[in-house]
Amino acid sequence: MSDDPIEMPIDGILDLHTFSPKEVKELVPEYIGECLRRGINEIRIIHGKGTGTLKATVHSLLKKDPRVAGFKDAGLGAGGWGATSVRLKR
Repeated sequence: MSDDPIEMPIDGILDLHTFSPKEVKELVPEYIGECLRRGINEIRIIHGKGTGTLKATVHSLLKKDPRVAGFKDAGLGAGGWGATSVRLKR
């Protein structure tokens, strides 16, 4: 078993289903930074519908991040309230 970091695609869509909840607090800000470095200013974070705890964590992180211009529930075709659309500052 290797402890090497896992390479994940940086395409503006972050699906949190493959991560443990404790990883989210570091992952979301790191992903935002990498998207900005790549010129991606619109991202979608898929947190699922569940109990709403993960969504609340994501929204709390987004509210505190000065690189975030705004966010809202994704549209129906993009996950509805199981995902959040985020607009980043350029």
